[in-house]
Amino acid sequence: MSDTMSRVTLARRPKGAPVPEDFKLETGTLPTPATDEVLIEVTHLSLDPYMRGRMDDVKSYAPSVDLGGTMTGQGVGLVLESKAEGFAKGDTVTGMTGWASHACLPGSELRKLDPSLPPSTALGVLGMPGLTGWVGLHNFGKPKAGETLVVGAATGPVGSMVGQLAKELGLRTIAIAGGAEKCRLATETFGFDAAIDHRAHDDAASLRAAIAEAAPGGVDIYWENVAGQVLEAVMPLMNVHGRIPVCGMIAWYGGSNIAETNQLPGMWRSILVKRLHVSGFIIFDHWDEFPAFLADVAPKVAKGEIAYLEDVAEGLENAPNAFIAMLKGGNTGKQIVKL
Repeated sequence: MSDTMSRVTLARRPKGAPVPEDFKLETGTLPTPATDEVLIEVTHLSLDPYMRGRMDDVKSYAPSVDLGGTMTGQGVGLVLESKAEGFAKGDTVTGMTGWASHACLPGSELRKLDPSLPPSTALGVLGMPGLTGWVGLHNFGKPKAGETLVVGAATGPVGSMVGQLAKELGLRTIAIAGGAEKCRLATETFGFDAAIDHRAHDDAASLRAAIAEAAPGGVDIYWENVAGQVLEAVMPLMNVHGRIPVCGMIAWYGGSNIAETNQLPGMWRSILVKRLHVSGFIIFDHWDEFPAFLADVAPKVAKGEIAYLEDVAEGLENAPNAFIAMLKGGNTGKQIVKL
């Protein structure tokens, strides 16, 4: 076993969209586990949009990454050495390893994985993204059979979970995705009733017309992943007492396109007159629901009843470019880095 490890650190804070120079690949000494800790060799790393917010030095629901600090993130790996009860060499575990080849974490912050399922599923369909879709739809979307759901970023790990669960409950499901191929996947792989390519529309009015055609009875639930033009297009189509779970706003994460697309007065009026329920939620507030989520969804994944897609980048050194591409919609499914 080598006595060195690699990690990707935050070299500088981005101005707008991240660029490769904002990251740095560093080599250091392999850590030694203390009492109640576990040394992990990371095999798979998750890349998620929320990480963009952690790169800024602003107050938020979670701490920012320090300059020179390891980029935050969930990983899956093999136990190399354990000083924590309940974990043994060779176990496959998941935890917040960061963008690193190895990590030492307390056993209390790790979870053993079911060896019958691919380990990468713990980062996507059976991990934080899957839980986000499950909790958000049930707790905040409050779906009812016969209603219409619109999902932004519909082929991603969160959007695809939301769409499949809603379809199972008897809703009409409409996907918003970027490109003809993603739209095909939305209907053929994830079972959406309709899919609309937002890149085929130059403005919100054109996109709105396409959504209205697919949802002639209006929209009861809009799952907000993206904001920007999609939000502007959907808001006038919301039905009275509609629900909007706010999961993300990837179009605005870099700080661009806000001033020129800010339609807040009109949107605020829609919230009032249509008595909309707009619910921001952070999945870290709902970890207590993880066992119930796994009990419901894991058997469906094992049986192939819940579909999922993964985009895999090879090598820790390629994590920054994969992350940058993901924020621009370059991924199709859940973005994973295989070390």
